[in-house]
Order: sequence, then C-alpha cells, then structure tokens
Amino acid sequence: MKRFFGLLGLIFALFTGTGGCIERILTIQTNPSGALVELNAQEMGRTPVSRDFTWYGVYDLTIRLDNYRTLKTKARVYAPIYEWIPLDLITELLPIPFKDHHALSYTLVPEPPASQPSPGILERAEQLRGQMETTHYPSEQKSK
Repeated sequence: MKRFFGLLGLIFALFTGTGGCIERILTIQTNPSGALVELNAQEMGRTPVSRDFTWYGVYDLTIRLDNYRTLKTKARVYAPIYEWIPLDLITELLPIPFKDHHALSYTLVPEPPASQPSPGILERAEQLRGQMETTHYPSEQKSK
C-alpha cells in the first residue's frame, strides 16, 4: 500500500513539476489594415495586432483609421472546453502546452467626402423645418 501511495505521489509530483501552460493570444485584423485598436480603453497597436490575454469574456473595442468611420463595439471571447471548470485543473496539470488563439476581423466603412452631406440629412432637415412651422408654439417675434 505504501508503494501505491508513493507511486501516486511521484506521478503527482511529476505532473505538477512539469505542468503545461496555456498560451492565450488575441489577434485583431481590419480591412484595410493599419487601424489603431483600443482594447478596454488601452491602446493595443495598429492592425494586424496580436496580444496575450488572461481572461475570457466581453471586451470593449474601438478601432480608428483616418478617412474611415470609428468603430466602437463589444467583442466576446469564448473559453474553449478545456478551460471549463473542472477540466481546466486537469489541463493545467498535464505536461502539454496548449495554445488558444482567437482572431477577430472587422471591415471598416469609409467616411463620406466632406463636400457631400451624409445620406438622408437634407430630407431630415426638411422634415424638421416642416415640424417647426406647424408647431402650436410659434416663435416669439420682437415688435417695434
């Protein structure tokens, strides 16, 4: 019986001494590339950009590029099955390195030229002008 526990202890020591690690990498790509990326209000770099991360969940993402609309969105990064409880304990004890790579890809929308108004803005202005003229509260005019 002592040999069994001794062997079990040796196996446990071997696994804990040579425990694997999990390398988590998040890559963000844009079309066109070269956009500035902020992840949770911290500058990450220009696309394509990769960084290590430590937790899974929702990230606030802001992507900026000259002459393109700024993209503000939330990105969800899901944990793989070997990171679920209690499997994550076994994964950490195995002497095998794991690599968890997540790639997020976005297409940026060009800004309209400054000489042209945004689509629909003139129609909306006419609607608002009509509403102002038909209001029950006329504007006060100064009498002379």
